[in-house]
Amino acid sequence: MVDLWFVLVCAMFAAYVVLDGYDLGAGVVSPFVARSDAERRAVLHTILPYWDGNEVYLVAGGATLYLAFPRLFPAFVSGFYLPVMIVLWLLIGRGLGIEMRHKLDQPLWNQLWDGVFFVSSALLVLFFGAALGNVVRGVSVDERGDFFAPLWTTFRAGDDVGILDWYTLLVGATAVVLLARHGALRLRARADDADDAARRVGARAARLAGLLVAPSVALAVVATLATFAVQPNIARSLRERPYEGVFALVAAGGLASSALAARRGRFGRAFHGSSAALVGLFGCACVAIHPYGLVARDPGRSVLLADAAASPYALGVGLAWWLPGMAAVVGYSVYAHRRLLDRGTAPRAPRSSRG
Repeated sequence: MVDLWFVLVCAMFAAYVVLDGYDLGAGVVSPFVARSDAERRAVLHTILPYWDGNEVYLVAGGATLYLAFPRLFPAFVSGFYLPVMIVLWLLIGRGLGIEMRHKLDQPLWNQLWDGVFFVSSALLVLFFGAALGNVVRGVSVDERGDFFAPLWTTFRAGDDVGILDWYTLLVGATAVVLLARHGALRLRARADDADDAARRVGARAARLAGLLVAPSVALAVVATLATFAVQPNIARSLRERPYEGVFALVAAGGLASSALAARRGRFGRAFHGSSAALVGLFGCACVAIHPYGLVARDPGRSVLLADAAASPYALGVGLAWWLPGMAAVVGYSVYAHRRLLDRGTAPRAPRSSRG
């Protein structure tokens, strides 16, 4: 039951990475693919019907973590208090950048919120990647089992670590590049039956996605090798459970199939390949920490998932409620995406206050 809940928590966050990842990626690439006001609107209109629904998976992931592993949730929130606050402000900024832009039809107003949208999206991806790097690398846990991570210490992945060091910044940079390409593929895949502005955005997004293939592969490989260097638990886990290596194969196959499909002009398939690559890489991160819930730089202070889990009765009752609730969420998400895709056109732009 503990392992099942660990898989469910990882699945929720993996869904968030894929779904809200293309929203965030669209924000990261927006200054590079949109040059006019109409084109910037086209970028936003591609994600407007989905972005707030996609964020449900972040909330669901946090709630699932709290339900199944009540000891871990407060430890993470208190230990990572500063980055949690930064992420909350960036989430607010990203939401405001999307929703406030069309409230007034004024150039300066639009430029302000375009900038907020881009900066918030890019920094969110960077901090989410750094957060994942912290979870995999491990944190400095004291004798009482508590930790508080400062923003940085020496930028070395040693015993006394902060949120930012060379490894977590590497993981953050990898996330930025991978999700930028993911968002670019989404923009291109949605541009075929849209208006002229969206098609121009799609053409530039396709070129940018092609340019990002080599950096994506290079950073993914370097980050993987660095993870083996800073977290020896991975090699031990793979020796004991070699079948977990399937996630690496999924990631490699996803990147390869995505690049090949994009070269052939099949951008829908390229986006799906990118989604598989993200799931595979996130799965590798989950394998890296299992069977621990909280990885410490001092291995003796790490917290096992079994020790952090709720009682078997609570896990069983929670599962009975979790399954129908998440089935409804997933069903609505599939319906919303298919309904708009089946229309054959991009969503209509909201009218400005001038009509």
